[in-house]
Amino acid sequence: MTQHSCIQLSESTLKGQNVFTESTTSSKLCSDYALQENLNSFLWLVRREPPAYFFGTIHVPYTRVWDYIPANSKRAFTTSQYVYFELDLTSKPTVSALWKCQMLPNGGFLKNVIPRSLFRRLRRHLRYIKRQMPAWLKGKNGDFRHGMAPYADKIFQLLTKDWQQKRPIWIMLLVNSLTESDVKNRGIPVLDQYLALEASRNQQITGAVEEVIEQCRPLNSLNNTQVRFCRVKIT
Repeated sequence: MTQHSCIQLSESTLKGQNVFTESTTSSKLCSDYALQENLNSFLWLVRREPPAYFFGTIHVPYTRVWDYIPANSKRAFTTSQYVYFELDLTSKPTVSALWKCQMLPNGGFLKNVIPRSLFRRLRRHLRYIKRQMPAWLKGKNGDFRHGMAPYADKIFQLLTKDWQQKRPIWIMLLVNSLTESDVKNRGIPVLDQYLALEASRNQQITGAVEEVIEQCRPLNSLNNTQVRFCRVKIT
């Protein structure tokens, strides 16, 4: 899913700049990503004084996409005084509210709200992930990456914390995120979070356009039947 971060410029240095670039195919992007004119900027201009911009982001480690973001988008970000994100992921109250919204109401337990057979399959799958995690933390040469050897169990516990008390929809999202590539990239901030950290480092004024409740309510309104398709993801 694509999110949008609103960037309001403090100067008019980009006024009149054409922020739209020529569309290209994915293969062209991969081979010529260094040529800025071949990149789609994912940057939209709001004509006002000073101008404002909307930038489309994605929830993946920023290292996967940073080289593909063209110079005009990065320039709009770095020359901004105000930067607004979907949520303020650097805020402890926001992170705490996100955690609370994932939990079943009234201290409930997952085993009491999904079929017993599905709960057992889920538990077996998580045990499988726990066994695989040490191997996933190894590099191509077979050595553990960045001294990760002692921390495989701790990383698993962190990723699956309180899973037995989470709502089914959040369990589905958890299972989808427990892949080898996601585990290997653990510790690398997603693009939104990286931009928020950079904005803080650059002493830019930041804010959020949404409240946690606005993200949680649609997901938590799904009933168990609607999210039961998560079982096809469980081996």
